[in-house]
Amino acid sequence: MTSTPDDPATELPGAPPVVDLATWQAARDELLVREKAHTRQGDALAAARRRLPMTEVDATVEVVGPEGPVPFLDLFQGRRELVVYQHMWYDGAPHQGQCEGCTDAVWHMRDAVYLNARGVSFAVLTTGSWDEVAAYTAFMGYTQPWYSVRGLDAPIGGAMGHLACFLRDGGRAFLTYSTIGRGIEPANGSFGLLDLTPYGRGEAWEDRPEGRPAIGSVREGYPGEGGQPCWYWRTDADGTASWGGASRPTPQWTRPGVTPEKTLGRSGDCS
Repeated sequence: MTSTPDDPATELPGAPPVVDLATWQAARDELLVREKAHTRQGDALAAARRRLPMTEVDATVEVVGPEGPVPFLDLFQGRRELVVYQHMWYDGAPHQGQCEGCTDAVWHMRDAVYLNARGVSFAVLTTGSWDEVAAYTAFMGYTQPWYSVRGLDAPIGGAMGHLACFLRDGGRAFLTYSTIGRGIEPANGSFGLLDLTPYGRGEAWEDRPEGRPAIGSVREGYPGEGGQPCWYWRTDADGTASWGGASRPTPQWTRPGVTPEKTLGRSGDCS
């Protein structure tokens, strides 16, 4: 069996040097100066986002949810602002075959109570048919609002994998921001925590001290070479990272009655 990072029998090479507390504190204080500068730069970027123009979208276009078709404007739930995650979808695939990257993102956004308290609504949009989406969200135990945008044009429909922000002005709606790829990382608290640890995300692209390896490896399937981004987003039933036919997006193993399946059931690209 492939060793995993939490296997106590596996010693990870390249551990940080051991020093006394005063030496550690001096190094920590030196890094804190850079961290504060990074925070201020992030504040400046956020300020620039707040100064972006906006573009109007059709607030009357219908999306499909548990109550059937509703206008996009309803997703604001009476609030002024709306954040949506656009979840990729494999048509006809079983639950274990759905997008592991989007699962990673949306699992971290299962509850929007703090957004709601600030006056911001949250919803997940996807191109899957509503029947498939409803079964999937029930299996995952998701309680955040989901809607099918099948057949709709961007920015409400179209290509998925985006995190987008909208503003409502009466009966009108406007797109104010959209991002994709690593731009959605703020929604994933685990990334921020892993970035505080000595071995980081365990991915090969990371800058590491000499002698400290990327710890990522999988039992089977992509990304089998080891250390690629997302290597731990799918696992086998025993918790070992794997992208083999019996693997699932990692959170699915927490669902009641879940069992290994022999195929991901995917055909074609997700949309």
